[in-house]
Formats: sequence, C-alpha cells, structure tokens
Amino acid sequence: MEKKREQFVSRWGFILACIGSAVGMGNIWMFPTRVSKFGGGSFLLWYLVFVVLIGSTGVIGEMSFGRATRSGPVDAFGAACEKRGLRKVGETIGLIPVFGSMALAIGYTVVMGWIFKYAVGTFTGATLAPEGIDGFSQSFGAMASAFGNNGWQLAAVAAAFLILVFGIGGGIEKANKIMMPVFFFLFLGLGIYIAFQPGAAQGYRYIFRLEPGALLDPHVIVYAMGQAFFSLSVAGNGTLIYGSYLDDREDIPASARNVAFFDTLAAMLAALVLIPAMATVGAQLDQGGPGLMFIFLPNLFQSMAGGQVIAIVFFVAVAFAGITSLINLYEAPIATVQEKFHLSRRMSCAVVGVAGAAVSLCIQGIVSGWMDVVSIYICPLGAGIASVMFFWVAGKKFVEREVNKGREKPLGGWFYPLGKYFYTGLCVLVLVVGAAMGGIG
Repeated sequence: MEKKREQFVSRWGFILACIGSAVGMGNIWMFPTRVSKFGGGSFLLWYLVFVVLIGSTGVIGEMSFGRATRSGPVDAFGAACEKRGLRKVGETIGLIPVFGSMALAIGYTVVMGWIFKYAVGTFTGATLAPEGIDGFSQSFGAMASAFGNNGWQLAAVAAAFLILVFGIGGGIEKANKIMMPVFFFLFLGLGIYIAFQPGAAQGYRYIFRLEPGALLDPHVIVYAMGQAFFSLSVAGNGTLIYGSYLDDREDIPASARNVAFFDTLAAMLAALVLIPAMATVGAQLDQGGPGLMFIFLPNLFQSMAGGQVIAIVFFVAVAFAGITSLINLYEAPIATVQEKFHLSRRMSCAVVGVAGAAVSLCIQGIVSGWMDVVSIYICPLGAGIASVMFFWVAGKKFVEREVNKGREKPLGGWFYPLGKYFYTGLCVLVLVVGAAMGGIG
C-alpha cells in the first residue's frame, strides 16, 4: 500500500520551489565574477552548454527518482537496491546526501544571518555606515567572527522553519510563489536602474565580449562546468526530495527545463546588475564570494546616487533568494526524520531546527572551511551516488518509465545513455577536479 505523502498543489508551485532551491548565493556572488574573469561570452557559452546537459540529465533524473519512490534519498536508494537484496546498504548510502544537505544548510544558515543583518541595516542606515573599503572590511570581519552574529543567525533559522513547519503546499510552495517573483522583479528593477547610469555600457561590452583564446582554455571550461553543476542544485538531496512531492501527472522534463531556464536567468540578471555597476565607477569585477557582497558592493552603493534605496532592493532580493535555498536544504533532513522516526512534521522541524541552530552558532568563525569541505566533497559525491542508483542500479526500464510519466511524447533514446555515462562521469569529474583545484563551485 502506497504511503500518503504531501504534494505540491500546482505545477508552477513545484517549479518555483525548485527555482528557489537553485537560485542562491552562487548566482549572485560567484557567477558575475566568473563571467568577468573568464572571458565574458566565452565563459557564458560553456556555461550554457553544461546547463543544458546537466538540466536534461541530472535534474530530470533526481526529480524522477524522488517521485518514483515517494521518499527522500535514504528510502529511494534503499528501494533501488532492494531487488539485489541490499536495501539496508542502499539506505545507509542514502545518508550521505542527507548529511550533505544538513551540513550545507548549517553553513548556509550562517550566511543567511549575515544577509538578514545587512538587509535590515539598509533600512536603518547601519549597512552603509562604515567609511571606505577598510571600514566595510572591519565591519564584516567582526560580524563573521566566532559568535559574532548570533541574534540575526537565529532569526534566519526562525524564518526558515516558520515556513517549513507549514509543510509542502502550505509552507514551501506558498513562500516560493511570493519570494521568487519578487526576487526577479527586484533584480530586474536594479538592472534597469543600472542601465541608465554613466559607464554602464562598458560593463555590457565586458559581459558579452568573446575571447577566442578563452573558448579552449581548460580553466574556463572547468569553472563553467562547476558553476552550472552547483547552480542547478544536483546533490542527491534537495531536487530529489522535491520530486517526491510531485504528482504523477506532471511532466518532469518540462519542469526541469523551466528550472534550468529561470536559474540561468537569475544568474544573468545578477551579472547584468553587478558588472555594469562596477563599470560605472571604472572598476573591474574581480572579487567574488562574501567579500563582494558584504564589503565591495556596500562600498559601491554608498558612492552611488540613491545608494540606500539600491542597497535596500539588493539585500531584500538576496534575502528572498537565500531563504528559498535554505528551506530546500533543510527539507531533506526533515523528511528523513519524518520517514525513519515516524515523527510529526512539527516535531521533525523542531529536531532539525534545534540541531541546525546549535551547530551553526558554533561554526561562525570557520564557516568558509566548512562550506568548502561540503561543496567540494559531499555535494558531488551525493549527486554521483544518486546518478549511479538511478541510472545504473535501478536500470533502464525503471528510468524510462519514470521520466516519461506525465508526458505526451516519451523522451528520445538519447536520454538514458547520456544520463548513465555522461552525467555520472561528470559527477566524478566534478569531485576529482574540485578536490584537486580546491573547489570549482
């Protein structure tokens, strides 16, 4: 007898939730920097190639795997191994992506605490109060130190779990239906404003320049691959768990296509805001990560006409993008606690929320190293294991049946071999190259 499980109420609710899980800090503080650094259009071309390839294999595969088993990674991997008499082995392996999701959520909670503080500070004036790069650097350093931002971090946890406790349709779906459209609207508004600033045209030329030498540069290809891989949130956890809440009548390949499109759109919007904004003051965008968002951009906004309004719009939009990613990361461990310990939704949220809050408070001073370990090793490992379980262990008949549910026209014969060989190999490549280079996501 099939167990009862919550579902997304609408197709677009599911798509927006998946977009929300994918759109995050990588789109905002890393993509524009890599476009700037790695040849503009040369990087974009490779990035789009990998988005299409990963979106049409890994994203479809994880969504379909979750829907087929109506469960998170633990039971999904167990179900794939059951015919071989290895269900317990599969369930144990399934803990890897769940652990990865929880670890990433804990690190992301620290970042969300920073974002909450800066977003509120744009209204009070505190965010733009420091003087010069050194002032902003000192302010960020104090906040990012051990136990340096406890209150705002707890506020981020509270906001995420206030949404999560209401479940899939009543919490996650409703929140994404509001926050994702608002995010795109706010970033589009910023893009239009920046377009009318003197010097912005130079930024657009810089984005879309085509450097022939960069097209065959291994570094450009590798970082484009890493950016696409991590941006699409394939890690054997979040996308899989959202797929488990999807109705059998839904067309998963079409949904995956929409997720890939809007995730790419979000990244492009960020590039079209940040690179021209830097060009207006004659600067090149060569600083990524937290330093870009919490040091260099506030300093830039401070010098622009209407800087406080720009800062408000930017950090509110970033907060919406961040919270939608955070709830996705916490959902996999919540669902696992529900499934394995038969606890209520509310109690599962309480257990995971308390653990997440406690550990995140303790890692504030080492969050950069924490996130590096999770993103370099655990995320691609989880994605690779999910790919092996779906394409190799579950088998061709299972895969083709599940990906074609809800479709009027079945996917072509290209899908299974591309997923089985190319995508699985890509996961291994991301893991190996990322470990060798100290991270490519």
